[in-house]
Amino acid sequence: MITAVRGDALTFNGNPFRKAERDCLAFQRDALVVMEDGRISGWGPAAELLPSLPAGTAVDHYPDHLILPGFIDCHVHYPQTEMMAAFGEQLLDWLNHYTFVTEQGFSDAGHAREVAEVFLTEQLRNGVTTGCVFGTVHAASVDALFEAAAARKLRILAGKVCMDRNAPEALLDTPLTAYEQSRELIERWHGKGRAEYVITPRFAPTSSHGQLEMLGALAAEFPDVAIQSHISENQAEIDWVKRLFPGCRDYASIYQRYGLLRPRAVYGHGIHLSEAEREMLHDSGAALAHCPTSNFFLGSGSLDLRHCVDGAKPVKLGLGTDLGAGTSFSMLQTMHAAYMASQTHGKPLTAVQAFYLATRGGAEALGIEDKVGGIAPGLEADLAVLNLRSTPLLDFRMRYARDLSEALFIQMMLGDDRAVAATYAAGEKVYAREAA
Repeated sequence: MITAVRGDALTFNGNPFRKAERDCLAFQRDALVVMEDGRISGWGPAAELLPSLPAGTAVDHYPDHLILPGFIDCHVHYPQTEMMAAFGEQLLDWLNHYTFVTEQGFSDAGHAREVAEVFLTEQLRNGVTTGCVFGTVHAASVDALFEAAAARKLRILAGKVCMDRNAPEALLDTPLTAYEQSRELIERWHGKGRAEYVITPRFAPTSSHGQLEMLGALAAEFPDVAIQSHISENQAEIDWVKRLFPGCRDYASIYQRYGLLRPRAVYGHGIHLSEAEREMLHDSGAALAHCPTSNFFLGSGSLDLRHCVDGAKPVKLGLGTDLGAGTSFSMLQTMHAAYMASQTHGKPLTAVQAFYLATRGGAEALGIEDKVGGIAPGLEADLAVLNLRSTPLLDFRMRYARDLSEALFIQMMLGDDRAVAATYAAGEKVYAREAA
């Protein structure tokens, strides 16, 4: 089955942190993106491609819109959807007072299914077609998410949280159960359709040495499986980690010691990493997920992007909403916050760089750039369509946009879920704002 989407289209063919922005963009006015069997089969000027379409091919036309690769959320907790906007606290108290209470409810598989449906619906309303997602300690929480994603034909990465200390008894597993349940989930889901499993220690303080050893052994058994966790989010957390792991030089060394730093290992935050730790991530091929709305909400600090992307040893970087400390499903709002974070360090993030992080950059961080994150023949047909005049203010402001870069900046500073006109997954329209 062949379908097509028509409108202005933008994708990336390079990293704008490392090369001139003009050399990283591929922009086509009045483009046609042709999709067949869930993949992009071609794209280019509509006037050239339209005559080659089979008679009767459905073409969705979006004048005055922008077609983009679907957004990629590199770090998000779907169980925390129900506790977004929980007032007060910094990281460690917030975990104890809100997160650990909420996650106990996911022992009920029916509740997990309900939240998974809400979570994925909201992601699609915001043009997010791929997420790297934390479940809870309950294996059924991961089953519920994968089942809901499969029904929508989404590419999704997800894993069962593993923690055997420093959390309520109801949320603890053991080194052995963490290994066994994670392994069972890998065998059940990894590579089935568009599902990918992610080995998921919550963070070093909630896993014993024994559990980290078992998860490292699991990672060695499955070298193609992604890994996710947290690192250097909050200063009190870092001080706690030093007390818990006195034999390790720093936070990153803990994950390295247990074989959890490698390509496709993605760590949330990294605000307070040392230069030596960033070099360790670079050398191992691991990546960071920049989660600015969460960092501001919890008062954790702000990531200095220059430390990650400049120099001879840059760290791969994607964007994460980090719900529910994160305050929005919108990647536009996440880009907005990333710009604010960069301003606190004296070097503003450009719009081209921000949209790269939300698409191809995120795919590269997760090691799936051969599948998603761009518009090119052979890639999976995941797209987000932005209405550039989605609100009266945006309609007015866009009259004065001087070029593409400014138009993108206006969208990321003033846009939100209302800007997403449609979302496509595997070539099928899975969300339309008009229909909603």
